[in-house]
Amino acid sequence: MTIIQTPKELQELLKNETRSIGFVPTMGALHHGHLSLIEKSIKENELNIVSIFVNPTQFLEGEDLDKYPSKFDADEKICKLAGVDILFYPKKEDMYEEDEIKVIAPNIRGFVLEGAMRPGHFDGVLTIVMKLLNIVSPTKAYFGKKDAQQLSLISQMVKNFHMKVQIIPLETVREDDGLALSSRNIYLDKVQRKEALKISSSLKKATQLVMQKTLDVSLLQEEMLKVLKPLDVEYVAIVSRAFIPQEKVVIGDSIILVAAKLGTTRLIDNLWI
Repeated sequence: MTIIQTPKELQELLKNETRSIGFVPTMGALHHGHLSLIEKSIKENELNIVSIFVNPTQFLEGEDLDKYPSKFDADEKICKLAGVDILFYPKKEDMYEEDEIKVIAPNIRGFVLEGAMRPGHFDGVLTIVMKLLNIVSPTKAYFGKKDAQQLSLISQMVKNFHMKVQIIPLETVREDDGLALSSRNIYLDKVQRKEALKISSSLKKATQLVMQKTLDVSLLQEEMLKVLKPLDVEYVAIVSRAFIPQEKVVIGDSIILVAAKLGTTRLIDNLWI
């Protein structure tokens, strides 16, 4: 496995590449969720690249940028054992300069739910993903469905800017007890870890109700909030794949999303119906 730190060096290496390229962008602290993306990429492509970059522009003031888990040695080992060909590990100064052009999230889809709770977050996400996709020029790029709104906006950006890359969404990977894997789970103490299971439990409750033909959004939200007590819930939302609010669940088009805080740790999860 080759480790490359600058965009210029990576672009030079890839400039005459004719093989299919699979790309998994990450912020490091790799877990089985990331590994599922890497394994899918390796299965479908001839050359496989993983990036690790904790992107400062997607963190708001007061968020956990300075504390975000950094485990490069472990991440390097995971990538090497998985069969990754190139690990791209750039520095901030190689990815950003002063007063540069940015990608701006759309006015509606970019400023609801996560966009409303974290204004400016998606501007940073879309800007760094655009940069990474332009550097790597992959055939396919892999993203988890746990970050549903991010996935939706990245897919829209690729469509709107007529980019050639194919965005491949993969299902959320969970612990045996149902907790969605996240690099932020390490912040939870034992009590909070147990309480966090209420998030996935609320989604299971919604699944049961939908299977029983309860499709009214307000009723589903009410029942989910009962399960989530006493968590600090930021939102329980049910939207279409285009992130338009719905009054009734539409099978094959709805996403149920939850965001909640346990102490200072903010977790998100969702269910694609």
